[in-house]
Amino acid sequence: MLLAVAVAGSSAAGATETPAGAQRRPNVILVLTDDQGYGDLSCHGNPILRTPNIDRFYAEAVRFTDFHVSPLCTPTRAALLTGRDPGKVGAYRTSAGRMMLHRGERTIADLFAANGYATGMFGKWHLGDHAPHRPQDRGFQDIVWHRCGAIGHVSDVWGNDYFDDIYERNGRLEQFQGYCTDVWFREALRFVEENRDRPFFLYLPLNAPHTPLNVEEKWAAPYEDKVPWPALARYYGMIANIDDNFGRFRQRIRELGLEENTILIFMTDNGTYSGARFADNDSLPIAGFNAGMRGRKASIFDGGHRVPFFIRWPAGGIGGGWDVDRLAVHLDVLPTLDELCGIRVDADWGLDGQSLVPLLRREPSRWTRSQVVLQFHGGVTFERDREKWAFAYIMTDRWRLLHGRELYDIQNDPQQQTDLAGAYPDVVTALREAYEPYWQAVLPGFEPVRMDIGNPTENPVELSSHSWYTDHGNPPWNFRMIEKLPRVTAPWMLSVVRAGRYRLTLRQYPKRAEKPVRAVRARIRIGDIEAEQAVEAGSMGVVFEVDLPAGPTELTTWLYDEKGEAGGAYFTEVEYLGNAGS
Repeated sequence: MLLAVAVAGSSAAGATETPAGAQRRPNVILVLTDDQGYGDLSCHGNPILRTPNIDRFYAEAVRFTDFHVSPLCTPTRAALLTGRDPGKVGAYRTSAGRMMLHRGERTIADLFAANGYATGMFGKWHLGDHAPHRPQDRGFQDIVWHRCGAIGHVSDVWGNDYFDDIYERNGRLEQFQGYCTDVWFREALRFVEENRDRPFFLYLPLNAPHTPLNVEEKWAAPYEDKVPWPALARYYGMIANIDDNFGRFRQRIRELGLEENTILIFMTDNGTYSGARFADNDSLPIAGFNAGMRGRKASIFDGGHRVPFFIRWPAGGIGGGWDVDRLAVHLDVLPTLDELCGIRVDADWGLDGQSLVPLLRREPSRWTRSQVVLQFHGGVTFERDREKWAFAYIMTDRWRLLHGRELYDIQNDPQQQTDLAGAYPDVVTALREAYEPYWQAVLPGFEPVRMDIGNPTENPVELSSHSWYTDHGNPPWNFRMIEKLPRVTAPWMLSVVRAGRYRLTLRQYPKRAEKPVRAVRARIRIGDIEAEQAVEAGSMGVVFEVDLPAGPTELTTWLYDEKGEAGGAYFTEVEYLGNAGS
């Protein structure tokens, strides 16, 4: 879910004139919650969940009723931060080495920083764990974050469980006290208060209510006797905690005198995951509430990507509790905020979205969108990469064309039950024609995105299987998978920043876990170098030292058991030691 708050600040260097309706250019805050669907709000008709603070904002905002994102979190985040299609920018999946932006991509944080804004980010990033893909490499200056796709996943700090966790502050690990959502909001308010007298851009992407469904009992207890299955109470409790934090956050913004010149956008990052039960990803719910939609997170039916989008800016005349029913998408957020804040975007940026300002100003004659083409490359199981039409969804105000062959009239069939492709062949043809230029434009973006080794800002680097570049299928990304020691491996796509000697330490668990390697033989291949050695019983890591030239390379690892079967080293620490031979 996304919240964008803009707060009054001084004029930013290099920007255009202050937008009408504001004495000073607004600052911006984006708050993103994870896996909370369209129906996971009481203002959207949920019969059990109560979200009074979000409901209050809903009543004050302009609400987009046909707003869409990607079916998973990483591509949504990529689109929000770049204004460009996830396939073009390289971050179109949540693992498999395809969750990082290409080096040449710029983010909204880069843009605001270049215009004199302080920039901060607190929470879940999921656009790369290592240089040059961390938030501090992408325009953010004040940062507290967790790695990977969720707290407790493989590249996050071992032992984190949402309570009193270790997160990374500006490149250093730090122990925090309290529940994760409380920590993110607390850090966000610190940032606001420290920068209240200057323009700032704050990105607040919460990890909740993503699984695991960990929350204090006091938040889940009110729902335990009301829900059809026990885990739903914990899920609703996580959202109730978000709602409480959101209300207190807004109250503090008011106390600071910042609300009037604040742009606030609230949205979610994909469809629900835990708020309903489904027969499969694309079904109607068999239990729970999904606002009448078919599909959940990871589906290209509307339930997988139609999300709330509420926006308010009192000083700019945006608000009042009315609905916009035109098609809008995540790609539109960056150009909308930039127009509202009076910031120029270079023509060579290559934006794929368009500003929503004409709709916000009730000037529909200036709105020119005919359709939007999006694609969930590979689908939920990553069957194949670079497959034309697969998991593509082409949308208009009326139609949805899925996979290039199924056609649904969303206005008359919101549950998407009747395929009308045979009845409207001309519509299918027209929408398929719109797909062709999209496909040609995204093809270059499928080239691998590489992580640095030997980068002075991050040495050593602990690589994880989350970033393996698989040709199909998702790599091990959580510890339940790794505990089974799966017999799979794949390369890490790397860039050697400094030529010289490197130490590679292979493990099956992160170094912090202090668990011995369960293997008898280890092998590596990096570039043209291949090496192997026996593994001593009780070894806490298998060490290789190699001399590497600067430039692109690939690293693949194998750990063999007594039967000769091998899986990869799910964690490999790579450390630059100095010049070759030194």
